[in-house]
Amino acid sequence: MKYRTYPQTEITVSEVGFGLWTTATGWWGNMSDEDAVAMLEEAFDLGITLFDAADTYGNGRSEEQLAKAFARKRDRVVYSTKFGYDFYNHAGERKGQFEIPADFSERHVRFALEQSLRRLQTDCIDIWQMHNAHLEQIRDDALWELLESLRREGKIRSYGVALGPAIGWLYEGIEATTRRNTTNVQMIWNILEQFPGDAMLRASNESGAATGYQIRVPHSSGMLEGKYTLETTFPPSDHRSHRPRSWLVNGIKKIETLRFLELPNRTLGQAAIQWLLAEPRVMTVLPNIYDREQLREFAAAPETPVLTPDELRRIQVLAATNFGVEEPPMKYKGTMTEEQYASASLEEAAR
Repeated sequence: MKYRTYPQTEITVSEVGFGLWTTATGWWGNMSDEDAVAMLEEAFDLGITLFDAADTYGNGRSEEQLAKAFARKRDRVVYSTKFGYDFYNHAGERKGQFEIPADFSERHVRFALEQSLRRLQTDCIDIWQMHNAHLEQIRDDALWELLESLRREGKIRSYGVALGPAIGWLYEGIEATTRRNTTNVQMIWNILEQFPGDAMLRASNESGAATGYQIRVPHSSGMLEGKYTLETTFPPSDHRSHRPRSWLVNGIKKIETLRFLELPNRTLGQAAIQWLLAEPRVMTVLPNIYDREQLREFAAAPETPVLTPDELRRIQVLAATNFGVEEPPMKYKGTMTEEQYASASLEEAAR
């Protein structure tokens, strides 16, 4: 394992982290707490030190799993978790991955922090992120002042935002860096889904922001592991079962153009992680880990051959033609102009 340190902080994290949405939510299959803790402990043994949870994952379950795994190793791991969703009052309204109401008032933020500290059995959270923040939160001076006061109080070491594509993505990510110079942004970014992550990174570089990035969905929902076939199916509880058939068919076609990245000592899944680590602003990559074979493969990725300049150029050329596949462009807020985005946000607020 290799490690990176967040700019302007003393927070050092493993280049491959572990996201607990796979162990606590049931969206990638059901896992017992006993099995989850065993996998977390093995991840630590493999050199992983960054563990990313959220208070809403399993209604507190992910944070409780961390405490069970690392209560006696707290000083040797980095806890990254999130806040914002009010599952305390609205958990019964949850339907799949649809949003439940969020509350970013000072009262709820302080309450949520105390509850996370209690579940984690710690007195300080290393990285605390606004969960699926909207522009309203990014532009709320009082909220950012509150986070800074919590940092001064010693209850959090750093803070930032975690962003989701269908909820708000591009402009939130840009303003979090250019307007707030935040320590951390978590975003989706991978070889197959380079927009709008590349636009956010460009904005960070142009503004000189001291922002490091956590990357989730680095394998494009498993596609970049290179193991799907036309016969692949997913259980009803798995979020991938709700994707259209075209996602699987077109994805497999794209993957065939990337097989050149496979080497005797580097899998396609490891190459996908190395592509991300070629970006200096990427602090840690959070693959979806739900079995031990994946854990060992992904944890070993930093030790595999880095992508060469020629390999990086070939990926860039392929991406420019959508990897040779004709399909309608994805529709989500990240593809809108700022004016279109503002209008959509107003319509949502009215609903």
